[in-house]
Amino acid sequence: MLKAIGFIKVTRIINSLMMGFAVLIGETIALRGSPPHFMSTLLGFTTAFTLTGASMAVNDYYDRAVDAVNEPNRPIPSGIISPKETLVYAAALVIIGMLSAFFTNYACLITAAISLAVSMFYNTKGKASGLAGNFMVSFSVAIPFVYGGLVVKQIVNLSLLLFSSMAFLSNTGREITKDIVDIEGDKIRNLKTIALVYGPKKAAIVAAFFYISAVFFSVIPIFLNLVTSSYMLPVAASDFGFIFCSMLLLKNFSRDNARFIKNTVLICMIAGLTAFIIGIY
Repeated sequence: MLKAIGFIKVTRIINSLMMGFAVLIGETIALRGSPPHFMSTLLGFTTAFTLTGASMAVNDYYDRAVDAVNEPNRPIPSGIISPKETLVYAAALVIIGMLSAFFTNYACLITAAISLAVSMFYNTKGKASGLAGNFMVSFSVAIPFVYGGLVVKQIVNLSLLLFSSMAFLSNTGREITKDIVDIEGDKIRNLKTIALVYGPKKAAIVAAFFYISAVFFSVIPIFLNLVTSSYMLPVAASDFGFIFCSMLLLKNFSRDNARFIKNTVLICMIAGLTAFIIGIY
């Protein structure tokens, strides 16, 4: 268990924090900038933080052979934590996360259970399905924002739906780009990714489609008067980044360039997130 604690601190806490903060952002968007209740904030954050950690731990367990090729410095291949310890750690996080959802409200409990089921199915079976697997990952990235609305109001408004859609689309493009990076390791498990089945060039085209789709969704809040003028500058930066990454990836779909695009797109996603946060005031 001490190894598991070290594993949390060194390699996974940032991703779990991001999902926890995504719930808080969903709460803020749902309340139009009004501060949420402290207990709601705590429970919502805890659920996202722990269930994300559990999902990543299970993913590490099933991907240990692939990671030995693609990412040998990850926890299990590097020997930081054993496969058995990883599963014990994941089970503990699931219990904490589901209890937090239970004490929030029934809508959150059901949503948390669905999200957990999707992530676990992806880790065990869904990853091999290619695009469907990419959708499962993107669902897990987008759902925390919706979950935030359920925490504070038990409803999901249009702003949350639009932002969640943008997160889903842009992350799907990023996952497909990541498949180009991981193509050699993915051959070991014979994963049916677009990059592996149809080649990096077609994967780049599909990834670009999802990036541009996210750009299209980003302008809808403007026409529906859901955001203020403060939204314009950061969303323009985000959209420019997505368009630039799409053009760059279509021009050069090599593994190294795909890795660069994957990392750059994350910055674009953060810019889009910033646009929504300041645009609701």
